[in-house]
Amino acid sequence: MPCVPRPEKTPSAVRLIPAFAGIATGGAAAIILTAAGPAEASPTVALPHHAVGASAAIPFPPASQAKQWPIPGRGLDARPIKKPKENRPQKVPTAADALKLALSQVGTTETAAGGTKFNQWFMSSPFAKRGVQRDGGSIGDYANASWCDMFVTWVGAQVGVKGIGGDAFTPEHARWFQQQHRWGSAPKPGAVVFFAWNGGHGIDDIDHVGLVVKDNHNGTIQTVEGNTDDAVRIRTRSTDQVVGYGYPQYG
Repeated sequence: MPCVPRPEKTPSAVRLIPAFAGIATGGAAAIILTAAGPAEASPTVALPHHAVGASAAIPFPPASQAKQWPIPGRGLDARPIKKPKENRPQKVPTAADALKLALSQVGTTETAAGGTKFNQWFMSSPFAKRGVQRDGGSIGDYANASWCDMFVTWVGAQVGVKGIGGDAFTPEHARWFQQQHRWGSAPKPGAVVFFAWNGGHGIDDIDHVGLVVKDNHNGTIQTVEGNTDDAVRIRTRSTDQVVGYGYPQYG
């Protein structure tokens, strides 16, 4: 026996849907599907009297016009779901990053007044305020002061290198590295190298500072330095003139 009873053959054939068979209780009219009229006409649903009135009927749209409800992230009128931003760790600057910036400044020279952009930047930095508090004078004194260490400080700050310190007075900068236990005698690329032209090996003998580009393994090192012949230049220096090396915290 078929699951759905075969209706009587009348002009308005009625088929009771099993899923709604139990609804016609309590005196309410049952929900029926009416297939009267031409085949292409939209079928209607007769609702219970207590719901919308005795003669109310809601047409079903043809399947081609039926509303398509969007799935989140897909379908009609749907906006793409944004993925949450990943908390990616920030890249720690490397020695190569610092040297790339330093070498890009080769050829930068002093102005006619004797200062550089490194002097101007240093004057606006907290390192200048600290230097005045320690050594006296005024921030304006840095405008035309020796700028080899200001150049090194500028490179470290621009790249975001930690553990490089900052100063305009080279002996104090070297002493800071010692206090941080980041001081040694190995010419590593990116290390801050401190020179004494008289060959002395004490902190107070230091005259000049730069960054190590590479160890030539022949008693010399290649460096990039500021305030050498009034400009940023690449130099080859004897390790006999080196007092020591400060090691920034590179990645």
